[in-house]
Amino acid sequence: MTRASNDDAIPPLRLSPGEQQERDHGSMETPADAARGERNALGWAAIAAGAAIAWIVMPVGVGILLGTLLAFALQPPFERLRPRLGDRWSALIIVAGSVLTLAGVVGGLAWLFVSKGTTLTRQSIASFGPGGLGQAVVTAVGHLTSRIGLPPDELSERARSAAESLAAGAAAMAEILAAATASSALTLIFATLSMHFILRNWQAVALLAQETFPLRPDYTAQLLAEFRRVGRSTLLGTMGTGIAQGVLATLGFWLTGVPEPLFFGAAAAIASLVPPVGATLVWAPAGIVLIVVGHPAMGVIELAWGAVVVALVPEYGLRPWLVGGSGHLPSLVTFAALLGGVQAFGLKGLVLGPVLMSLAIAVLRLYATEARKRRADLVSSAG
Repeated sequence: MTRASNDDAIPPLRLSPGEQQERDHGSMETPADAARGERNALGWAAIAAGAAIAWIVMPVGVGILLGTLLAFALQPPFERLRPRLGDRWSALIIVAGSVLTLAGVVGGLAWLFVSKGTTLTRQSIASFGPGGLGQAVVTAVGHLTSRIGLPPDELSERARSAAESLAAGAAAMAEILAAATASSALTLIFATLSMHFILRNWQAVALLAQETFPLRPDYTAQLLAEFRRVGRSTLLGTMGTGIAQGVLATLGFWLTGVPEPLFFGAAAAIASLVPPVGATLVWAPAGIVLIVVGHPAMGVIELAWGAVVVALVPEYGLRPWLVGGSGHLPSLVTFAALLGGVQAFGLKGLVLGPVLMSLAIAVLRLYATEARKRRADLVSSAG
């Protein structure tokens, strides 16, 4: 039995010379090697911790990002108030004022689209009756479409169906807005908390990041400065220009007799966020319809007002003043960041796209700077 047991035994694994020496004489790992391994393991653990934190806060990440960018944008008035009121009261006043303004703007837009939009769609359906504005537009356009086999009667029926579908869509939009109230409130809460925190503690956050990030402190400081700069310019430029275009478009609609100018002005403000056409989606059709229905002078005035006052003045006059001339990205890159951001992240991409693009370009610039320094050091050492 003993012999059979020895025959069935598994032979021992042969050790390499290095492993045999380590077993006989102890580990040959130096303290430096052990410390390097611990640092690598800790680095991977830190990356995993950062990914876990990002995953956990993702549902409220929009509110945190919005509050952070608002804090960057409102830092100048906070700095002016701080010597007189102190950090606490200055931050409270800035946060309360901005939150009330933001809630008022969002609530006003929601009210306009629900109430005025529903009224406007009903009027649009009625306008396709005899002598109505819609019927006049269909008749004028029907003279052109009849040449391609679409008579005015069929065009009128299709337009009426589209208006009825739009009315149903307005009711559905009201339900969507009501369902999104809780989510918007949660976003606003986290935006408020993060804005108050960043206003009071940004310097401490920046110093902690310089101590923690696996980069040289001056490189980390440059990245944080770029994040702050591009976040402020994106938020102020996008929102400020959109509001200005909405106000100016409303004034143009009122002057030229477009019905419900507040509704169409709000639509122009929201459409201004859509690159590259923006508010043109609203004021250009309005001017064309005025010309078609027999008001050519008002239509031309509306088109000229939209092209000069609505499009050019905010974009080339107001936006540079809001962002302080701080844009360093070429127009093509900014345009690509906006379109790519919207495609990847939805409406949030209007802010995320330029921010991520600017940070990526800043990282590449830092890498290029470091590469030039290494080449210069190699050349000097070789010489």
